[in-house]
Amino acid sequence: MSKKPNFGAMGGMNMQQMMKQAKKLQEQMAQEQQTITAQEFVGKSAEDLVVATFSGDRKLKKVDINQAAIDPDDPDMLQDLIIDAVNKGLAAIDDATQSSLGKYTKGMI
Repeated sequence: MSKKPNFGAMGGMNMQQMMKQAKKLQEQMAQEQQTITAQEFVGKSAEDLVVATFSGDRKLKKVDINQAAIDPDDPDMLQDLIIDAVNKGLAAIDDATQSSLGKYTKGMI
């Protein structure tokens, strides 16, 4: 006669304990996400000629353009500076999110 596996206890932890732990982790992740969302993140281009400010939920709040960046004969330079500042701001949000929430997702993906 073969022995049936015991699915009620996974590694000594019953289903109710697992659900409690999962709920606690979910609450912690939501709290950390709220903390990130409440923060401001700044991306700066070379020489701080363009500064892009984001909320933690990746919304652009403000763009400051230094007068020195505005050259009517070279609009491509201003465009490049804006792209650089925006990308750096978004990268700062990604870094903060990974740093804060990455501990929960490590090994899951």
